[in-house]
Amino acid sequence: MPVITPFRRSPRPSDDAPDDPGASAAPGPAPLETLRTRLAHWRSWRTRHPRAALVVRRVTTAFSAILVLGSLLLPNTLVALEPNRFARIPGEAVVAAVLLLCLPRVPRLVAAALFGTALGALTVLNLLDMGFTEYLGRSFNLVLDWGLLDDAQSFVADSMGGAAATWAAVGAVVLAVLLLVLMALAAVRLGELLAAHRERAARGALMAATVWMTSAALGVQTFGVPVATTSASKAARAQAHRVVDTLRDEAAFAKEAKADQFGATPGDQLVPDLRGKDMIFTFIESYGRSAIEDPVMAPGVGRTLDASTASLAKAGFHARSGWLTSATYGGSSWLGHSTFLSGLWVDNQQRYRTVTSGDHLTLTKAFEKTGDWDTVGVMPGVQKAWPEADWYGLDKVYDAFDVGYRGPKFSWSTMPDQYALEAFQRLEHGRKRDRPLMAEVILTSSHQPWAPIPRMVGWDEVGDGSVYDGIEASGVKASDIITDSTRSKEEYGRSVQYSVTSLTQWLERYGTDDTVLVFLGDHQPLARVSGDGASRDVPVSIVAKDPKVLDAIDDWNWTEGLEPAKDAPVWRMSAFRDRFLTAYGSVPHPTKD
Repeated sequence: MPVITPFRRSPRPSDDAPDDPGASAAPGPAPLETLRTRLAHWRSWRTRHPRAALVVRRVTTAFSAILVLGSLLLPNTLVALEPNRFARIPGEAVVAAVLLLCLPRVPRLVAAALFGTALGALTVLNLLDMGFTEYLGRSFNLVLDWGLLDDAQSFVADSMGGAAATWAAVGAVVLAVLLLVLMALAAVRLGELLAAHRERAARGALMAATVWMTSAALGVQTFGVPVATTSASKAARAQAHRVVDTLRDEAAFAKEAKADQFGATPGDQLVPDLRGKDMIFTFIESYGRSAIEDPVMAPGVGRTLDASTASLAKAGFHARSGWLTSATYGGSSWLGHSTFLSGLWVDNQQRYRTVTSGDHLTLTKAFEKTGDWDTVGVMPGVQKAWPEADWYGLDKVYDAFDVGYRGPKFSWSTMPDQYALEAFQRLEHGRKRDRPLMAEVILTSSHQPWAPIPRMVGWDEVGDGSVYDGIEASGVKASDIITDSTRSKEEYGRSVQYSVTSLTQWLERYGTDDTVLVFLGDHQPLARVSGDGASRDVPVSIVAKDPKVLDAIDDWNWTEGLEPAKDAPVWRMSAFRDRFLTAYGSVPHPTKD
C-alpha cells in the first residue's frame, strides 16, 4: 500500500509579521483542492492506525455481506420470518458476483450501485408486504396502495397519539432511505472486495455456483427449507406481475361494471314487496366469523347473540342469518360496503374508484330510484368530503360533525355506536314523514385497536355524548393491548358485543311493525385477532316483525336467529344485491357493457 504523507497544517504567521495590505484580497485555496487535501488527510488515518483500519474494514465488509445476503433471503410475510430462511444460498448473489468479476472498474461500480439500490427497494416492498399481510390479509400493491399509508398514520395517531404517529412516519421514511443508500454502498463495497481478490473470488463463485446447482437439482434441504433459492427474484417477479395485473384489471373491471342485471329496471319494478317498510342497512365494523367461532371471543359474543335474539323475539322481531365472504380483510371497510351494495367484487382501490365514478346500481340507490323512500346515511367515521354519497343514492348524509356529538373519541371511533343510533333516531328515524325511510348506517365502535371500548348507558342519558367522558378516561389504553394478541382478541370480542347490543336494543326500543333491519360485518379483523389463514366470512342477518319479509327468503336456508350455524350457506358478498332484489320482487332489466 502506498504511503501517503500526512497533511501538516501550515504554521500560523507570527503576530509580529509585517502587515500585508493586499493579504486580505489574496484568493484562498480552490474548493476542489481543499476537498482533495481533506480526503488525503482522512486516508492517511489508515496508515497512522493500521490495526483500527483493519478492524473497520472487516466490520464494514461483514456488515455489507449481512445486509446484502439478508435482503436477498428476506421473506415478505411475518409468518415466514424464521432463522432457517437465512440458512440458504441465494442464486442472485452467485450471479451478481460473477457479473461484477467480469466488469471493469467504472461499469462495476455502476452495476453494484444499481444492484444494491434495487435490492434496497425490494427490501422496502417486502417490509410493506409484511405489514399489509398482517393487517389487510394481502400483499402491498405498488400501484394502488400508497394512499393507504396516510390512513395507517391516522390509525397510529388515533391509537398511540399524534407524536407517536409523526415519529413513526419519520422513522419509516428514514428507514426506507437508509435501506436504499446502505444497500447501494454495501454492494459497491463487496464488488470492490471481489475485484481486489479476483482469483480467490472467482474460485469461490465457482464453488458457490456448483453447490447451488447441485442442491437445486437434488432438492437438498437444511432445517426444513431448500438450500438453493431464488426468493428475491421471485419476489421481484411477483411485484412486477402485480403491477401488470392491476393495470389489466382496471380495463376489464370498467367493462364489467357497465353490465348490470338491474341497471335498466324502472323504479316501479324495484323492491315492490318492501313498499311501506323502513329499510335499515347497517355495517358493524370488523364483525367477522372469528367473533362467533374463535374460542377466546365466541363465548361472550355467542351469549350476546342469543340474548339479543330472545329480546328481539319478545319485542316481536325475528331473524334469519347466514354468511358472506367479504372482498376485504382486516381493513379498507369501504371495499366491503361497495361490494355488498353494488353486487360487484370490489377488492382494491382502483376498482372502488372505477365503480363509484360510474352509474352501476347500488342496493341503496335502488330504493332512491323508486321515488318511494327518503334515503339517508349515518357515517360517524366520515370526517371529510364524501362524494360517493351520490353513487350510493343517499339524499342526506350525517358525518362525524353533523350529529351534535360533544363527547370523547374512543381511539379511531369518533363516537360510540349507541350515540350514533340515538342521533339517527332523533334526526331521522323518529321524525314524522310522508314516505318511509331507507338508511345506511355504519357502526364504528368495533374498529381496531378495540381500546377503549364504550359501555352501554341508559338511552335517556345519552344526551350530547358528554356522559362518555368518564367511560373513555377509565377504559383500557390502546397501547396496552396493541401488541398482545390474546388481550386484543378479548377486547375485540367485547367491542362486537357492545355494537350488537347497541343495535338490537335500538331496534327493540324504536323499531315498528314496518322496520326491516339488514346488518352484517364488513370484514374480518386483522390476522393477530382472527388468526393466520382465517376465512373472509362475515355474519349477515335480516330482522323484521312482518313474517312476509322473512318468508320471502325461505329458500335461502339461513339459520333462525342472529347467529348463523357453522354450516349455513356461504355466498360471496357480491352475490347479495341481486339475491335481495330478486327475493323482494324486483324485475331484471339488464344493461350491457
